[in-house]
Amino acid sequence: MSSYWNLHKIPILLALASLVFYAVFAYDLDRADFLKLAGLYAALFLLLIKLLQFEKWNFKFLLVVGILFRLIFLIAEPNLSQDFYRFIWDGELIKNGLNPYLFTPNALLDNPSFDIPNKLALHKGMGSLSAKHYSNYPPINQLIFSVSSYLGMGSLLRSVIWMRIVIILADIGVVYFGRKLLQHLNQSPHLIFWYFLNPLVIIELTGNLHFEGVMFFLFVWAMYLVSIGKTIWAAPIYAASIMLKLVPLLFLPLLLPFLGIKKSFLFYGVVAVFCMAILLPFYSPQFLDNYADTIGLWFSNFEFNAGVYNLVKVIAVAYYDQKPWIIVKDYGDLVPLFTLLLAFLLMIFRDYNKMQSLFTSMLILLTGYYVLSATVHPWYLIFLLGLSLFTNYRYTILWSALVILSYYAYSQPDFKESLGVIAVEYLFVFMYLGYEIVKNHNIIATIRKK
Repeated sequence: MSSYWNLHKIPILLALASLVFYAVFAYDLDRADFLKLAGLYAALFLLLIKLLQFEKWNFKFLLVVGILFRLIFLIAEPNLSQDFYRFIWDGELIKNGLNPYLFTPNALLDNPSFDIPNKLALHKGMGSLSAKHYSNYPPINQLIFSVSSYLGMGSLLRSVIWMRIVIILADIGVVYFGRKLLQHLNQSPHLIFWYFLNPLVIIELTGNLHFEGVMFFLFVWAMYLVSIGKTIWAAPIYAASIMLKLVPLLFLPLLLPFLGIKKSFLFYGVVAVFCMAILLPFYSPQFLDNYADTIGLWFSNFEFNAGVYNLVKVIAVAYYDQKPWIIVKDYGDLVPLFTLLLAFLLMIFRDYNKMQSLFTSMLILLTGYYVLSATVHPWYLIFLLGLSLFTNYRYTILWSALVILSYYAYSQPDFKESLGVIAVEYLFVFMYLGYEIVKNHNIIATIRKK
């Protein structure tokens, strides 16, 4: 024991310091206190860098400390997001035989015969915006919500703990399959710890109960199976990742040139069958309309931490006298079209003789979507961060550090964003991305690798 301490004294002290900072983050932080939030986050990021410098080849050490960092949050109430109230609400609805896609919380609360545990606390906690809309969380998310609510037995804290356990297990799964996939791609397996130990991943997933990590786990598992030729076995898992969050839908066109026509259409067919099977328990004539309307709101009504959109809005308001609420709607209608066009161009013009090229195309597509999007919450970048580790690009690590600047809005009256703060975030990310494009030879090689 003493010899281990002598060999690993500094990394152990770094890990203990991180544990203290995560504990403060979990139990003694208000998101309106931006200076404290940003200071803690910056310290945790610096400690991450030093931990990986000292112990990047020590798999057991990094796995254990990563699990300990997550367990710190086990009994804490999420303090940067109120989404978990809606998660538990949806779970309680399903537990009581109600379809969360058919009833808004406001409508149910007005029904005197409606009763679930903690209904008033849940309704208040989710906020007025969520309460007036149908659920936008896909079916696998709903399954996790309902199981957590069932096991929680009416306790908010117990429900939160069960959701956290699912998220922690998924992150461990990312390490397991991510290392295998990195080895298959002849890349250093320690790279996966840039995901597993990243403060953004730990805080936004385990801390704030977002499920991007569970989606990424299913995606990485599926792509590992694809990499070893088990394409059909990968399809149901890929379908589950889509039915947890919709992001992997974007990548389906890119699989066509990689798998070839015969294998890809077989893959698409199995994915479609499993997606429909997962959707079936929730289907009703109103389901598609309600869900499409709710998803449409994210493209055309909301804005947060946007890149190109903010530039367009500033120009349109200053020089063309446009109204901001009209801009976000019109702009939001165009984002899916531009994303589909980019997916088509990547499918046509890129050469997919290597799997790393496929991952690079996925990274380009998702980066393009987020750069164009009017809403980029910090946890959205987690999938992008994980995806980049299977390529030669690391700008997403810098972005995962700088995205904390977006929380500055919560320290301001009416959550008003500072365009200057957001500009700093995107400027440094774009500068580093430009450097990486040059470092990786030239822009033509980035767009098309032969």
